[in-house]
Amino acid sequence: MKKIKFLALFWFFLSTNSWGQNEAIEAINNVIDSWHKAASVADFDSYFSHMTQDGVFLGTDATENWQNQEFRTFSKPYFDKGKAWSFTSLERNIYVDQGGELAWFDELLDTQMKLCRGSGVLKKIDGNWKIAHYVLSIAIPNDTISEVIQLKKDNDEKLTSILKSKKQ
Repeated sequence: MKKIKFLALFWFFLSTNSWGQNEAIEAINNVIDSWHKAASVADFDSYFSHMTQDGVFLGTDATENWQNQEFRTFSKPYFDKGKAWSFTSLERNIYVDQGGELAWFDELLDTQMKLCRGSGVLKKIDGNWKIAHYVLSIAIPNDTISEVIQLKKDNDEKLTSILKSKKQ
């Protein structure tokens, strides 16, 4: 009888934990999808309400390391024009920590820049998931990387030189 109670309790714990994870993943999917939707319809307030106050957005350009307020300032003119950017997730993987307060994800996106990769971190704040860190990168096929390196070589060398001189 003790074995049956133990197994029932064990099964209940596993199913409850799994249900909690599934609920978190669904909520996180909704947040990320709503965030992308807000950008595509130029809803500035909604877009930034999905991010933490100290949120970070890393763009595709090497110089784009946007802290929240800087990102708001940079992106406001795009939103004001009626359409910021449009990202549609083609596939997404979400991982939630055991405590259910931190999550991270990666996604493959259909964008105006064609295929891109997004990844990020979310925090649960006052019961709501918020994007704390997002990284956007352009997906470059391996068989064309040499051409892309040549296209960006001069710019990268200049920026590398500037950044190295700042470290000294």
